[in-house]
Amino acid sequence: MNPILSQNLFLVKEHVGMFKASNNYDIYNPENNQIILNCRENNLGFFTKVLRFTDYKRATPFNVEISTPSGEKLITVKRGVAIFRSTVEVLDEKDRLVGTFKQKFFSIGGKFDILDKNEKPVATLQGKWTGWDFKFSHEGRQLAQVSKKWAGVGKELFTSADNYVLQIEDTVPADSALRQLILGAVMCIDMVLKE
Repeated sequence: MNPILSQNLFLVKEHVGMFKASNNYDIYNPENNQIILNCRENNLGFFTKVLRFTDYKRATPFNVEISTPSGEKLITVKRGVAIFRSTVEVLDEKDRLVGTFKQKFFSIGGKFDILDKNEKPVATLQGKWTGWDFKFSHEGRQLAQVSKKWAGVGKELFTSADNYVLQIEDTVPADSALRQLILGAVMCIDMVLKE
């Protein structure tokens, strides 16, 4: 696993623009405001692009690659067409399954079960209906948090509603596949729950 994923703090900024069909993000190191990861959805089909501008946007498939600025792929997050609820796969740099997220039925604010590659629950992602505050937890222990609130060095990056911070707890081992799942899930918050 790439050492970049052992960091505990990531600033995420979505690319915004009118008539934007794809989901693209840059992830910054908060200590020096340098881009450390790119998240790109490069291979959108024609019909998916068209549906992204309709009420069916939340049901469209996606395939987002998270890579270093030099182009080294670290994680792929993908989903097929979502009819009633989403199931999202996270793959490592060699396209091996790391785990999945399964959206809960009838959850207020959105809730995902995060499962490892053997379908064993390793975390839950749950958010508040009224805000942009999401927590990853497992068996009563917080693993990570995603929020719009940030007062650190990279505060100037937070100029629009499309920026947020991911903070992973020190208790998550630096080489744990759970870090790949957490980062992949952060991309899903925006594409599945908040669109």
